[in-house]
Amino acid sequence: MKNKKLYIVLFILGLIFITNTILVLSGLTTSFDNAIYNLVRSLECEFFDKYFVFITKFGNVSVVIGIVSLLILLFRNRNGIILTILGVISAVTNKTLKHIIQRSRPNVLRLIKQGGYSYPSGHSMISVAIYGYLLYLAFTKIKNRILKWLCSIILFIFILSIGVSRIYVGVHYASDVLGGFTLALFELILIINLAKKRFRGN
Repeated sequence: MKNKKLYIVLFILGLIFITNTILVLSGLTTSFDNAIYNLVRSLECEFFDKYFVFITKFGNVSVVIGIVSLLILLFRNRNGIILTILGVISAVTNKTLKHIIQRSRPNVLRLIKQGGYSYPSGHSMISVAIYGYLLYLAFTKIKNRILKWLCSIILFIFILSIGVSRIYVGVHYASDVLGGFTLALFELILIINLAKKRFRGN
């Protein structure tokens, strides 16, 4: 990504995250959160109950560690290192922000048990960081056009589903997910471009 475009994209993502965070701290996201929650819960049925409870597990720390460990063994190259860096940065950043902001989780029907603070959504962050990097690899490394788009679309839907699942199962506000998505995307783009410069010519 050209430097000028990179800076513009990072600036926009940073601005969205900061603005969203300020609104959260000011208590001004209630209408937005309620509207998205009602929209997501309007999908309620037995299929989506099972689907979102299942898909949200792919953002759990134990599952992500297992997936990243497997991918490191499969890749055996710089991509394994980058995935590890993305996972660690996302986890540390998320935990730090949660303890600073200390937003309580929604008081709604919950389909799963979840402790800790709410903002930003850790599952949303880790899904963009880890599965987002896999999407990047699929789109840039797979030569077969049909397979490339198929894998990319599946991974995109997968990432989006994890974010939506956090609202559906009742453990996050929509603004939590928005904050997690934008911050992790900022980190993902930054790390990918730093890695390109570091490994250029290698």
